[in-house]
Amino acid sequence: MTQTSTATPLAPHPDRLFAADPGARDVARIVYEAVKDAPIISPHGHVDAALIADDQPFADPASLLITPDHYVLRLLHANGVGLEALGRADLSGTHPAPPGRQIWRQLAEHWDDFLGTPVRYWFETELHDVFGLTEQPSAANADEQYDHIAELLQQPQMRPRALFDAFGIEVLATTDSPTADLAAHARLAADPTFTGRVVPTFRADAVFDPSGPDWRHVVVSIGEAAGIDTGTHDGLLAALRARRQYFIEHGATATDTGVIDPGSTPLSAESRQRIHAAALCDPASVSPADATAYRHDMLYRWAEMSVEDGLVMQLHPGVVRNHHTPTLDRFGPDTGHDLPAVGSFTQPLRPLLESFGTAPGFHLVLFTVDETVFSREIGPLAGFYPAVYAGAPWWFIDTPAAIGRYRSAITDSASFTKTSGFIDDTRAYCSIPARHDMARRADAAYLASLVVTHQISEEDAVRTARRIVSDIPRATFKL
Repeated sequence: MTQTSTATPLAPHPDRLFAADPGARDVARIVYEAVKDAPIISPHGHVDAALIADDQPFADPASLLITPDHYVLRLLHANGVGLEALGRADLSGTHPAPPGRQIWRQLAEHWDDFLGTPVRYWFETELHDVFGLTEQPSAANADEQYDHIAELLQQPQMRPRALFDAFGIEVLATTDSPTADLAAHARLAADPTFTGRVVPTFRADAVFDPSGPDWRHVVVSIGEAAGIDTGTHDGLLAALRARRQYFIEHGATATDTGVIDPGSTPLSAESRQRIHAAALCDPASVSPADATAYRHDMLYRWAEMSVEDGLVMQLHPGVVRNHHTPTLDRFGPDTGHDLPAVGSFTQPLRPLLESFGTAPGFHLVLFTVDETVFSREIGPLAGFYPAVYAGAPWWFIDTPAAIGRYRSAITDSASFTKTSGFIDDTRAYCSIPARHDMARRADAAYLASLVVTHQISEEDAVRTARRIVSDIPRATFKL
């Protein structure tokens, strides 16, 4: 784009995230250079496989870059922009969706509200490297930049499959309902013109909480998809096993589970059947204590299934979902008001780990949004149990500074091998390379700090950086 004389340049610094100290910076450059162009392994994300299978042009800049990205929505909302102005469907019916140009102006006018955040970091890299912008967004250039991106999106090189190759993505994992037919995954796997790998991930959170509003519907739907009666708890477990196998046949290597806490105390068959039967009759009749006991038992059964079928078990506890009920009622979930809770793993997971923590082939990847547990619990757990892996910083702590703190906290107890590799966790397709680049730079900076303090050699740092982006995520997620 042509840059106006009054605009602020958009030119990401080549040494961003590296130390100010010249010696450490020089080492970080060497380490980063070894991995900056390595293929992207993305073992956990939320891009829809149909987007890649259909390979249709993106509709407009706002629906691609703003509306689906809760990282962007939440901070704009915090600075006074209503979600109805950002393209989210208003379930109250009082506000029609605004045109994409108007949504883009909201981002441009609030650009400085993202200063210092990882979202701004991703956006600057993405807008510069993917879309060729050379000016920071502003109210003055919003329309010009919108038109530039909109025109680019109609070009063949900007369609999803072409970008998959241009981004250097080798493996992309999606997140999928337990009843999904996985037709898009099957189409991609059968298409000889598509050389990438898109794998499903089995996510069945709703079956864990029998007091939840969707529990009964989801349980019945899983039974219908599997062709197994889920009227009993044993029937539900059999249906889940069948659906997991269906996912494995379509390339899945992992499950993902989000629960409020990782309690894992098993119940007797009689107790879980009693709660299951009561919930099918009337979910409101299930006491909070019974709902919690059922959820904890289900987490134990989930690990049991992973030991049986080999699927990696990802666990994302500690998030209070849909904190603001009026926003949930009006705009639905994934609209920016999921918030962190205090984390704990050591005691809650003890029943599960006593049974399965040393089981051959079992992989349990632990994620948190409470980084205080990295050094206190997750690192030491990964440093003893063969099954436990320390998941990368995620969501609220998916930041350059937190990546450094994670490395310091985990490496003391578990080194690098017992980690996950970077997790981009994104619905924003075009931000994937920017997010992985950020992680590679942050890891290069951390490894350089070990070199200049004479804890590891430069050769060790380069070799480890290569393992972090390739060997480690492949091994952890059985890719």
